[in-house]
Amino acid sequence: MKEIENSFSRRQFMKYLGAASVGAGAVYMVGCSSDNTTTDTGSDTGGGAGLADTITYAQGADPRSLDPAFFDDGESAKVACNIYEGLYQYGAKDTAVSPCLALEMPEISADGLTYIIKLRQGVKFHDGTDFTADAVKASWERQLAPNLTSDMPYATFVFGEEATGTGLKAIEVVDPYTVKLTLRAPSTPFLKNMAMTLAAPIVSPAALAANSGNIGEDPCGTGPYKFVSWIKGSNVKLEAFDGYWDAANAAKTKNVIFQVIPDNTARVTALANGEVDMIDGVDVSGAQQIVDKGMTLFAEDGMTINYMGFNTNGGTCTDRDVRRALAQAINVEELVSTLYGDYATPANSVMPLWMASYDKDVKPVSYDPNAAKATLADKQVTKLSCITYSNPRPYNTKGGQNLAETIQGYLSQVGVDLQITPYDWTTYKDRIQKDSFDICFYGWTGDNGDPDNFMNLFADSNWSMNVTRWNNADYKALVKEGVTTPEGSAREAVYLKCEQMVADQTPLLCISHSKNLCGVNPKVHDFYYHPTGSVFLHGVTKDA
Repeated sequence: MKEIENSFSRRQFMKYLGAASVGAGAVYMVGCSSDNTTTDTGSDTGGGAGLADTITYAQGADPRSLDPAFFDDGESAKVACNIYEGLYQYGAKDTAVSPCLALEMPEISADGLTYIIKLRQGVKFHDGTDFTADAVKASWERQLAPNLTSDMPYATFVFGEEATGTGLKAIEVVDPYTVKLTLRAPSTPFLKNMAMTLAAPIVSPAALAANSGNIGEDPCGTGPYKFVSWIKGSNVKLEAFDGYWDAANAAKTKNVIFQVIPDNTARVTALANGEVDMIDGVDVSGAQQIVDKGMTLFAEDGMTINYMGFNTNGGTCTDRDVRRALAQAINVEELVSTLYGDYATPANSVMPLWMASYDKDVKPVSYDPNAAKATLADKQVTKLSCITYSNPRPYNTKGGQNLAETIQGYLSQVGVDLQITPYDWTTYKDRIQKDSFDICFYGWTGDNGDPDNFMNLFADSNWSMNVTRWNNADYKALVKEGVTTPEGSAREAVYLKCEQMVADQTPLLCISHSKNLCGVNPKVHDFYYHPTGSVFLHGVTKDA
């Protein structure tokens, strides 16, 4: 057995993650880089002597969509990051930013409001059309007001909102290979946002036109793999793109299959039997089975938060005292140890432990079942409704239903009956925006290594992102201040205030920060599970 462990301390890892410079770190992401430091185990696509022509990655649920404007989940992102590219990209193992479809880093005006970006020439979309500045405008402008629609969940998160005076105001085509971006206010995370797998990637304008503006089931990008087919509930198939612009980083394996296997145990069995080559959603028992069966266990500190959310917009949990009493009823340390063992850490904050703005002294509500019982009795709280997801998630490998049932046990001890309604992940993503509930379960895998990416969740107006539906003007003002403040101690102080406000107002109960766990067949080479949760497979090979 071989186990891959993180060689950095959390603080060292954060420093490595956050470095944003052109040459920072080797880049082994979706094509886009001339610097590839991974071992070259293949030659021609899928044709290297002794190499397989197909690799299969198993995950717990279907993608929601394969159009970057219309998804906000990891299952979609894992597939889409192999099809699409953005103007910028992250490093192979970090979130250092470097050019991708952009030719160079942006020219930013002194006031931070204007970005001039030169684009790479000679790039083709999978449909044979040219990548130009018009494609950037088409990909992003559809996600800005007044074109923005309610089913574009990540747009405000990546591009900001007119209502808050933040984000991208206008996109101008200067010439076929130059774009000018105008922001409403300076934005420290904006450069990192442009490298995200969600909302930011560039899509084919011709494909958009042919599909009424939504290519969720007919994706077309510039990445090293092109779309072949999607059988819902079964698999998504991709094939190496022969016309890929970056020959040095072209796909090394001809075919990639993303297999949907909802059950954790079934995925481990499929890995052990050689039916699939890599799996995620590994829980404690699955990790041991992977080890016992001679597979490789990938285990690194993740960029995640697993939490229980309270509906602050309606119902019983609009009362802060009720929320805090419910939080008091739950022994988080005991729960995390029982469910996740050594593969997760109890969370006192939304912020991952190794992020620069994380502070161990942020104190959430302490476990005190007697005080909880008294408050809940006084408030006459005896029954609560809960919705949750049934599938495993990167931040909660036991699945939302198991977590909800564990919480149900704690709440029963303080006189509260928690009624649980589980849904598969795709259905849950819709229900979380539309249903009435008191409690829900959710989590987050960071997209860009910036604290804004975590704390902004609870300032967003989209309930698909801000599932607690918390609307606090003071908190939103802090988040906006954090966006416009340059990197450094002053910015970290802003996010510490955000953490403290979340702890005090308790719109959610932080539960755990997880390790990223994957099972990998030892025949697979050069696979790395990126901290953003994206799964980049163009450099991965497998022995035949």
